[in-house]
Amino acid sequence: MNTTPLALPDLPDDAVDRIEEGVFAQIAEERHADEVRSSASRGRARRRGWLTVGGIAAAFVVGVLVTPPILQATGFSSGSSAASAPSDASGGATQPLSGSAKELSQSADGAGSGTAASSTAQRDIIRTGSATLQVSDVRATADALATLAQKHGGYVESQQIGSSQTPVATGGIVPPPAGDGWVTLRVPATDLPAVMDALRSEGTVLSTSISQNDVTATTTDLHAQVDSLTASVQRLTQLMSQATSVSDLLTAETALTDRQGQLQSAQQQLKDLESQVDMSSVQVSLVHQAPAAADPAGFGDGLATGWTSLIVSLNALVIAFGFLLPWLVVAAVIATILWALLRLRRTRRARRAAASPAAGSAD
Repeated sequence: MNTTPLALPDLPDDAVDRIEEGVFAQIAEERHADEVRSSASRGRARRRGWLTVGGIAAAFVVGVLVTPPILQATGFSSGSSAASAPSDASGGATQPLSGSAKELSQSADGAGSGTAASSTAQRDIIRTGSATLQVSDVRATADALATLAQKHGGYVESQQIGSSQTPVATGGIVPPPAGDGWVTLRVPATDLPAVMDALRSEGTVLSTSISQNDVTATTTDLHAQVDSLTASVQRLTQLMSQATSVSDLLTAETALTDRQGQLQSAQQQLKDLESQVDMSSVQVSLVHQAPAAADPAGFGDGLATGWTSLIVSLNALVIAFGFLLPWLVVAAVIATILWALLRLRRTRRARRAAASPAAGSAD
């Protein structure tokens, strides 16, 4: 018996290329089929969810609107509990009906407030504040604001003292107006109202505002993307471990690298949004308070003030004359033309009047 292994013939390069193209095409078809099945399953799950929600809503509406009239028509009301006790002992059917009516009544009374409270508690809202303070010492006020942020569990994100430049708008926050400095604080969102009220003790509040941005839809989409991309990374990792050829391994590795990049990007965006929701930004513009002008204290101060007023008045007269001079020139030209026309008209009348007597005497 011959046990010599058979030698496989060498395949030409075009045959190897056709085999690789066939393998890649099969992988692409399988991936497309997986995507189609995943999309169909998501569509069915979405339809089942909507049907479930619609069924619950319909049952709730029927229970609230239809059950109370039926209970009243059959004589089972909340005020007949004493009369229903014998029926409970004999038939045993009244107590379940009374309990159902009580549950429906409680659900009808507390459904609106409970649903509103739960929906409000689940919202992701970014709250930001801004204020403009007029202070006597900008640097001391900036230090006091840093202490205020630390007191509420926050910190100073950025600050600039001694410049009229304003910070660049970031995260949808409008920068405060120009001043002698600005400070950006990050404080817990729950402490934002208290921090805004505490700003009144640091200086004269010229303006203040609080804005809210609901990002619930964005965070929900990002959570879904993270879950989907995580599952895709796990599947591709499993495919890499099951790859039987170099081409399959390279294809799975390329797809895995792409999915990991998308996953990291979605996770970073979600982290940034959650940080903005948890920690509110407060931008405070600090404007230096100018000292009040002193009144004249003596003859010299009064003379200096009067001389300054005289110079200002003369300057105002010169400016007014310079403003009116072009109009005066135009008015002078128009007046000269009118005067010449009137003089010419008078001369013609005088000539006609002189010619009329001369003609009469000649006759």
